Amino acid sequence: MKQKNTLIIMCMFCLIINTIYAQDTDIAGTISDNATTIPFANVYLENTPYGASSDNEGNFILKNIPLGDYILKVKFLGYLNYTKKISLKEDKVKTVLIKLIPSSEQLEETVVTGTLKAVRRSESPVPVEVYSPTFLKKNPTANIFEALQNVNGVRPQINCNVCNTGDIHINGLEGPYTLVLIDGMPIVSGLSTVYGLSGIPNSLIEQIEIVKGPASSLYGSEAVGGLINIITKNALNAPSIAADAFMSDWGEYNLDIGAKIDVGQKTSLLLGMNYFNFENPIDNNSDNFTDLTLQDRISIFQKWNFKRDQGRIFSLAGRFFYEDRWGGELQWTPAYRGGNEIYGESIYTTRWEILGKYQLPLKEKLLLSFSYNDHAQNSVYGDVAYIADQRIGFTQLTWDKKLGINDLLVGAAMRYNYYNDNTTATTVADEVVIPSLFMQNEINISKKHSLLLGMRYDYDKRHGNIWTPRAAYRFKISDNDILRINAGTGFRVVNLFTEEHAALTGARDVIVTEKLEPEQSFNINLNYLKKIYSSNGVFANIDASLFYTNFSNAILPDYDSNPNQIIYNNLDDNSISQGISLNIDVNFPIGLKILLGGTLQDVSQTENGITSQQILTESYTGTWSLGYDFKKIDLSIDYTGNIYGPMRLPTLGTNDPRKDYSPTWSIQNIQFTYKAIKNFELYGGVKNLLDWTPNKNNPFIIARAHDPFDKNVTFDSNGDAVATANNPNALTFDPSYVYGPNQGIRTFFGIRYNLN
Repeated sequence: MKQKNTLIIMCMFCLIINTIYAQDTDIAGTISDNATTIPFANVYLENTPYGASSDNEGNFILKNIPLGDYILKVKFLGYLNYTKKISLKEDKVKTVLIKLIPSSEQLEETVVTGTLKAVRRSESPVPVEVYSPTFLKKNPTANIFEALQNVNGVRPQINCNVCNTGDIHINGLEGPYTLVLIDGMPIVSGLSTVYGLSGIPNSLIEQIEIVKGPASSLYGSEAVGGLINIITKNALNAPSIAADAFMSDWGEYNLDIGAKIDVGQKTSLLLGMNYFNFENPIDNNSDNFTDLTLQDRISIFQKWNFKRDQGRIFSLAGRFFYEDRWGGELQWTPAYRGGNEIYGESIYTTRWEILGKYQLPLKEKLLLSFSYNDHAQNSVYGDVAYIADQRIGFTQLTWDKKLGINDLLVGAAMRYNYYNDNTTATTVADEVVIPSLFMQNEINISKKHSLLLGMRYDYDKRHGNIWTPRAAYRFKISDNDILRINAGTGFRVVNLFTEEHAALTGARDVIVTEKLEPEQSFNINLNYLKKIYSSNGVFANIDASLFYTNFSNAILPDYDSNPNQIIYNNLDDNSISQGISLNIDVNFPIGLKILLGGTLQDVSQTENGITSQQILTESYTGTWSLGYDFKKIDLSIDYTGNIYGPMRLPTLGTNDPRKDYSPTWSIQNIQFTYKAIKNFELYGGVKNLLDWTPNKNNPFIIARAHDPFDKNVTFDSNGDAVATANNPNALTFDPSYVYGPNQGIRTFFGIRYNLN
């Protein structure tokens, strides 16, 4: 009995000692995503009874946890599960900051461009790239044209050294193959392609959607190489006031202002204004011509949104645009406009447009869309006047219907186009009405497989019946792996004077050797999308594409046959654009964001068995954006840039001392943004860090800039320039040798204000 009591006493003593010296601790922390804290998330240690929920502020605490190694887990609906190894070795509170990543469905943007229906990006059978205002702010610009310079596979091409107008190339295809939409309406085309991309207030942009490849079955003949859809904000959920102003040390000034006004309980008005001014003639390359065209531009935008029963759509928008731009010899003034004493290119542009959408008050989903624009251009290129007017009206009715596994879209459209100018190419105004019918059916074969089939019919009195079929297949390999195949045809009618700026400079004669037939194309695109989520909070998105386009009846300018002419005819053989592109987007929980893109492409034309590289088309391109947030000091840094491979340039024959190919060149920028002041952002930085301009390693950029009217050029009986003592290379005035901006390094500073 005595021994038994002794044993009990010893056990009790050991228990007391163990209780005294045992060490417990707590685990505390906060749960959030990149935007806000997350309340009521489940937090627990795997295979233990320890668990809790976060409070209203996203805070949690697990108490009295014995020291040791554990696996901490967090679960919350709409977010990926969080897992982290925790080692408790000290008797003090363990603090953990947890960032949850939204699940793939939560991360998806809603897109409409690929199928004319609002769907999650991963559910669209057509690959659509989406760029938000945050992307645009990484390298602030005064217009959409410049803003797209850091989008992989998209290159803003400057077409004139003097007036600096340009267009947008997608996958190496010329600008006229790209259709630009505003809120889904094709109102930036033809004459306005050159100037219509300026003056859209960045503060009113919700997102930019880009489709690379055929879209003619939905959007008509101009969407051959791809399209860019600029979607403006809905007035019902836009910020109350948004303002953005910046300036550069070159003397550029840009102001964006947006405001929302509630008119009653069911109507909201979104107002926007963009003003850009540059009046500082700069000639850093010493050719007596302005490096950057002088501009005075204003654009006023308003959009009405109306709340209707059952969430039906009704919006109405309008925009007015006016621009006065000129470039040329430094001593040029408006007094010399149109004369042959001092060379200048002066362009007055007046443009207005309306667009709207109205969902009919019927049980079936019928949407009426409409737009109209009037574009007037009064311009002179030296002593050559180009006065042009274009009016485009567009209306479309679509019926959206789901029948079992079939998701149907049936539509009818009508496009009115009026064009007139003062050139000899337009003896009478070109006026045409093009009616269209289209239908597409997305067949949801299973959860993983969907097939889209589409067909469009257009009737153009100039060319008869036009059929453009389209097909797309989506294979959802897993929730994070998607394979898409798209194929389609395109059809395009060419208007040389609205699309080819070099035809207007007066430096070369335009020669059309035959009646130009419409271009036709076939395109196929293979796209693979991969999402990667790591347990440590890193999210990566990989987007890879193979593309191929074959043109028949292609119309390409011939700069080579005669240095004093641009010769146009239909290509007897074919023109091919093919390549591969890759985008990698990585987000780290520490605040680092990396976006890398690259495209390899071969754009060539074959005529009489001879294949040559298309002029002004790069063989490869790369883009990048690196951003880091220093949250403790409310500072972010963005480093953006692009790189372009060599491209063939339009020289004036074998005696031209300018290089036949451009070098590999790069534009790089850095920006710092300070966000500590409520509702304000202060930003500034440096553009074109490498101070790159096209005149590097070239004797000159503009040929015979000292004699822009060719007064001292001797021509033979065939009209060809003859070598003389003052013109040893037999050149004529030519500003078309351009492939990049003439604007060198510069600093900028700006301020943003946003009140929700």
